[in-house]
Amino acid sequence: MSGSLLLAAGRVIDPSTNTDEVRDVLVEDGRIAAMARGIAGPDGVPRVSAEGLVVAPGLIDVHVHLREPGAEHKETIRTGAQAAAAGGFTTIWAMPNTDPPLDDPAAVGFVREEARRWARKGQGGARVSPVGAASPGLAGERMTEIGGLVEAGAVAVTDDGHPIRDSALMRRLLEYTQSFGIPVLQHAEDMALSAGGVMNEGAVATALGLRGIPNASESTIVARDIYLAELTGGHVHIQHVSTREAVELIRLARERGTRVSGEATPHHIALTEEAVRGYRTEAKMNPPLRSETDRLAVRQGLIDGVLACVATDHAPHHYEEKEREFDDAPFGIVGLETALAVCIDELVTPGDLTLSGLIERMSTAPARTMGIDGGTLRPGSPADIVVFDPESRWTVDAASFRSRSRNTPFGGWDVKGRVRRTIVAGEIRYDSGDWERS
Repeated sequence: MSGSLLLAAGRVIDPSTNTDEVRDVLVEDGRIAAMARGIAGPDGVPRVSAEGLVVAPGLIDVHVHLREPGAEHKETIRTGAQAAAAGGFTTIWAMPNTDPPLDDPAAVGFVREEARRWARKGQGGARVSPVGAASPGLAGERMTEIGGLVEAGAVAVTDDGHPIRDSALMRRLLEYTQSFGIPVLQHAEDMALSAGGVMNEGAVATALGLRGIPNASESTIVARDIYLAELTGGHVHIQHVSTREAVELIRLARERGTRVSGEATPHHIALTEEAVRGYRTEAKMNPPLRSETDRLAVRQGLIDGVLACVATDHAPHHYEEKEREFDDAPFGIVGLETALAVCIDELVTPGDLTLSGLIERMSTAPARTMGIDGGTLRPGSPADIVVFDPESRWTVDAASFRSRSRNTPFGGWDVKGRVRRTIVAGEIRYDSGDWERS
């Protein structure tokens, strides 16, 4: 049967069912058919040993830049989806700040169909869901035809890479998107406060002679959008939260019942502004790496559930672009292939999260928060599965990435947690090469 297999004797971790024990998982016709002990399985269904490995719902990343159309030398829909599968992700949301941007139904439909085309050719990776632009040309002047974008496959709207600066436009977006049940994703940055900044404002920036971006650049927009979400009842999702003030604002708003959610990136959990010393452009990102106090606040926000999920903000750039002077180098790093291991090292190994808690924040919670059909191994659900070895140590080598770009601050890091297989709708989309069939 196509899209069918039996994963035998794995440690099944499924936060949606509070499962963490050795079980078998039967997949039939691309969906979970059963999750129990001692499943025999129908004749003809491949049986694969998962003994000693974790079997979990496929990871979900709601913040990925695929660069196609317009910058295919950095990444393509095919290579980005394959890199995602290598990192254990089964669903990724593609941001609209391409060239041209995803601001009309044809552009949105192109991304969705291109991913499907490669999957039909047997070269697919994670499932790709396009996010539509909130404004034409990402100019922030008026609202796109959101109904048409949703009909073409858009799962949310944002001007990511640019904030939605106009308060009236943000209000209209939060009102109108409720008709379609989708969130507005916000790159929270006050451009007047951050203009010209290239790293966090503080002692390190002063020592390096670089212009800084203050925490208030983020928190002022977060505060405004929380008030607008309370006014309209719409769902605003704050992307790549980096400051202690933003975490606290989201915490208080959620206690009031406001429809606000947020995400934390692995790099804001693991790194601080100190990583920029030496003018390391691979540590240049927006929002920037902040202080240790901010890092700990973001980390705690994720642990507490104030920030709903982990998202990579995978932002590929060509080597030559990142080799420029620090001021001139572009913002952003790749993160799909290192996210799980970095989060295991930073959150699970110290004992702050269980593996189940991490899977919750990398799969079940983003599915629940964004209304995605996934994040679970319940019978009947899509067979989107990651199989990984939580104890396997490896050294990050950017040259081995499936992404077209290599711009990572984690190169050379010794990390724990290696993806062995990634399954999308019952089809193997990534295989580390060590299948054990029984």
